[in-house]
Amino acid sequence: MEPLIVKQKHEDMMKYGYICLKQFPKSERHTLSAEIRLTMYEIDKLIIRSQKKYFKKTTLQDLDIEIAHLKTKIRLAKELGFLPFNKYENWEKMVLELGKMVGGWIKKISGS
Repeated sequence: MEPLIVKQKHEDMMKYGYICLKQFPKSERHTLSAEIRLTMYEIDKLIIRSQKKYFKKTTLQDLDIEIAHLKTKIRLAKELGFLPFNKYENWEKMVLELGKMVGGWIKKISGS
């Protein structure tokens, strides 16, 4: 059941992310904002791939890397002033929770 929870948490995070991305300046809508959207879609694709594959370890590691990549982009958006601190904080919490769940999933399949 864990993968279904991860998928739902990611969808919730994406919905919140879209709300945050709406307030980016027009000049950033096709650059950093688009990059963040693409990273969120890649995370979604990797979650689905992880659910479907029998051997999941490398896919889950790729998923973990994409989540770290998303954290970096969100932090950059905050530092550049495109994202208010409270929205950054909420979004970052959602991404951290997703990362912890994926970390738990990796430990579970690794038998640790």
